This record gives sequence, structure tokens and C-alpha cells, in this order.
Amino acid sequence: MRKWLLAIGMVLGLSALAQGGKLEIFSWWAGDEGPALEALIRLYKQKYPGVEVINATVTGGAGVNARAVLKTRMLGGDPPDTFQVHAGMELIGTWVVANRMEDLSTLFRQEGWLQAFPKGLIDLISYKGGIWSVPVNIHRSNVMWYLPAKLKEWGVNPPRTWDEFLATCQTLKQKGLEAPLALGENWTQQHLWESVALAVLGPDDWNNLWNGKLKFTDLKAVRAWEVFGRVLDCANKDAAGLSWQQAVDRVVQGKAAFNIMGDWAAGYMTTTLKLKPGTDFAWAPSPGTQGVFMMLSDSFGLPKGAKNRQNAINWLRLVGSKEGQDTFNPLKGSIAARLDSDPRKYNAYGQSAMKDWRSNRIVGSLVHGAVAPESFMSQFGTVMEIFLQTRNPQAAANAAQAIADQVGLGRLGQ
Repeated sequence: MRKWLLAIGMVLGLSALAQGGKLEIFSWWAGDEGPALEALIRLYKQKYPGVEVINATVTGGAGVNARAVLKTRMLGGDPPDTFQVHAGMELIGTWVVANRMEDLSTLFRQEGWLQAFPKGLIDLISYKGGIWSVPVNIHRSNVMWYLPAKLKEWGVNPPRTWDEFLATCQTLKQKGLEAPLALGENWTQQHLWESVALAVLGPDDWNNLWNGKLKFTDLKAVRAWEVFGRVLDCANKDAAGLSWQQAVDRVVQGKAAFNIMGDWAAGYMTTTLKLKPGTDFAWAPSPGTQGVFMMLSDSFGLPKGAKNRQNAINWLRLVGSKEGQDTFNPLKGSIAARLDSDPRKYNAYGQSAMKDWRSNRIVGSLVHGAVAPESFMSQFGTVMEIFLQTRNPQAAANAAQAIADQVGLGRLGQ
């Protein structure tokens, strides 16, 4: 009896610790992606009303700015209590190998997450026997967005291959649409590249780029840059000055026909622009990638030395829970990482993505941290700049391979 009372006391003690203090949540979810995070924070505050939540967002598309700030803090011994990170090599190849993160395997067993999350996703966040972050969602990278009413007006159909896309592009230009493809700043151009490369290479050779079996200088990989160059000829010349939201706006306003963007675009169009998915806007896999789901996952980890460790653990419990994921994802435009999510809470796009997630071939995104360490990804922007300036596929391929050799791409075992 005494041991039982002692155990209860310890549980209550931990609960009490979690009722006060602070919790700093570091992310890049601001602006149009903010409402989903805010909904999750409200849910946390309901459960732990005594905790002061600090929403430490750093704006910047795809987390470019946030990762720079995070690096300064982590290396300076001032980690946030928990931080958003793309599941996979972005975390593992940077902070796990540097011994800066806590292993969450025990939490996964306690919460039943080994059964709740698909094995492939757990494999993605595992390294040397540990599990290193809690996935809150699944996003799809390879999505093409369009307005059905405008395509009907222009007399064209959603292209299924890049050859069809290029032909449709010429048709639309003849109808007076100067830039049929809406494109934004540098990282969105990299985002477009990975959809083109996936189509050109296919899922097996796409994976082989990242495990070191296929060189970037291979003729197949060079061809991806060749096709990418032709696709860029269909895009707006002011891309460098546009955010991803502004590129989506071009489509919504009828100034462009297509945009290749992750499905946070669905969250933007639904939550911010108040458009109805499946009616006001529609989607298809990016050309040439039917049957393949290029995934990324936002997740949260627990850095060593977190000032409010127990509050952070309770945050991880929430983001990994069914309630938390079904609160967050319908607003974010993503789907739950869990297998037991309630489809009725999701709109037409979310239900479509859930179906594809369960039936498609799954591959990881480069731009969003799944397949390559940050040491490669942070330099890939230079490769893109080389191509944009020279339009030389071989030069871009040579630069990508040089970086891959420098960082030892494919040699970091799981």
C-alpha cells in the first residue's frame, strides 16, 4: 500500500510541476499558418492553465530564418523548451548526431505511439535505437493547385505529365496568359524542382540520390534540370519577389493557371481566403507523380537542457495525441500522422490526402528536411542560384554532387 501511495504521490508531483512555470514553443508558424498553432496552444492552456506559454515564432518560408536562429541558440547553450523541426534528416543529421536531443523512445511506449504512427514514419524519426521527435502532421509536397472554373474558361485540363504541362503552357500563353505557372521566392523554386525531379527519376532513383547510389551527375539526374528549365519558362519573371502565399494568390486571382506547392496551400486557401476545396479550388499530383506521395512531417523534439522540461514533455504528449492532431491539422491543411485520425474532421482535400497517404508509394521531401541533412539542404540554394543564373543543367548537377561529396550524403546510416 505504501509503495502504491508513493507512486501516486510521484505522479501527482509531476502533474503539479507541470501546472506552473513557462513553456517556450519555437516554430516558424506565423501569419497564415498561425491559426493552427494557436488552436493547439489554446488546447494546451485548457489542460495546463497555470503554464505561461511563449509562442516564439520566427517568420520565413519553410523555416529558413527560424533554423538560423535555432542554430545560434542551440550552439549558445540556450535551447527553447521544444522546437518545430521537419521529421527525418533535418533533425537527426544536425542535432541528434551532435548529442543535443533527448531520446523519446520511453514517451512513445508510454503513449502507445508505436502503434498509432505508421512504421515507415517511426523509421524516419529513428536513429541508432532512439526516437527523436513527435510528428504532429503529414504534408504532401507534390501537389498542383488550380481553379476548375478558370481551366474550363481557358479550355484546358489539368496536365498529367510535364510534357502535357508544357503543351498546356503554350496554349495558355496563346490565350494571353503571360505566366501560366505561379512561382515564388528561392525555396519555392527548389520545391518545384523536387516535384520535377521526382517525375523524371521515378521514386526508386529519387531515393537513390539520397542514399548515394545515384550521382547527381548521372544523365538521368541531369535531365531533371533540363526539364526543370523548360518548366521555369512557363513561370512569372518576378518570382524572387513573391512569397508562396502571393504565388497562390496569382492562381486565385486568375493571373496564373497552376501553382506547385505543398498542401499548406490548402490551409491558406481554406482558412484565410475562405475558399471551398473541391469547388472553388482543386488539386492533382504534380505532373508525372501520380501514385507517389512526397511527404514531409512537422514534428517537435526535446532539446537537452530545456529549462521547462516537464512542460515540454506535456506539450509533446498533446501534439502526438489524437485530440491534438485532429485540432491542428484541419486548420493547417495537413493530415494527421496518426493512423486513427477521424476523417470527418477534415475537408475534401484532407480526406483525399488521407486516402493517398494510405495507398500511394511514399517518398521523402528534400526541401522540407526528410531525405537529406541540413548540411546539404542549406547549400542547395546555391545550386539553384547557379542554375537560375546559367541555365546550365550540367553545372547545377556538378555543384550538387560536389556538395553531396563534401557532406558525405548517404553515409549517415539509420
